[in-house]
Amino acid sequence: MTGRDQSESHDATPNVRQRIAVDRESVERGLASLVLTIIELLRQLMERQALRRIDEGDLSDEQVESLGLTLMALEDRMTELREHFGLSPDDLNIDLGPLGPLLPRDE
Repeated sequence: MTGRDQSESHDATPNVRQRIAVDRESVERGLASLVLTIIELLRQLMERQALRRIDEGDLSDEQVESLGLTLMALEDRMTELREHFGLSPDDLNIDLGPLGPLLPRDE
């Protein structure tokens, strides 16, 4: 490479010292959205597993009662957390393009 070629390639390199303008609130909201999305996915998977076990008769009446109360409390807490961070249920449902939404729609 000649001196001229080196300077041209150096000029074409983007300035890596540029900073991205972000504000604390949007970062916090984005992180909360990501964490709550993962928690919501796990909550829905646990709920489906519990319903499967109930349908198969694997649980006693006391276990079914306890499981139901626990799942309802978890859903209520998720609602509180979404409201705290100003998020809607749709905000937690990541669009996976051709695969569709991450979380199933409420039926």
